[in-house]
Amino acid sequence: MRALIASLLALLFAGPAHATSGPGCLVVVNVAADDALNMRAGPSASSRIVDALAPGRHGIVHLHAPCEPASRPWPQRWCPVTHYSGERTTRGWVKARYVRDSDCP
Repeated sequence: MRALIASLLALLFAGPAHATSGPGCLVVVNVAADDALNMRAGPSASSRIVDALAPGRHGIVHLHAPCEPASRPWPQRWCPVTHYSGERTTRGWVKARYVRDSDCP
């Protein structure tokens, strides 16, 4: 019984899940090589910037839910993402027009 409780507690308090290989990641597109895509705290251009994703140098950007609202055309949607870069992990939102689906490394 103690082993079961210990296992359940370990699962409950485990660290953040990291992206795995396969679908579910994004790459930055439509951003100049010397610029960066701003990741926002909320799904709005007026939300606070929480990270900057440089094209081709952004680590892993994992899509963790559908981009929204589904009623709007793709370029007008916001996507909830987690950015893994070395030891740093950031959660936020990016504009769909600047990302494309990619396999996770």
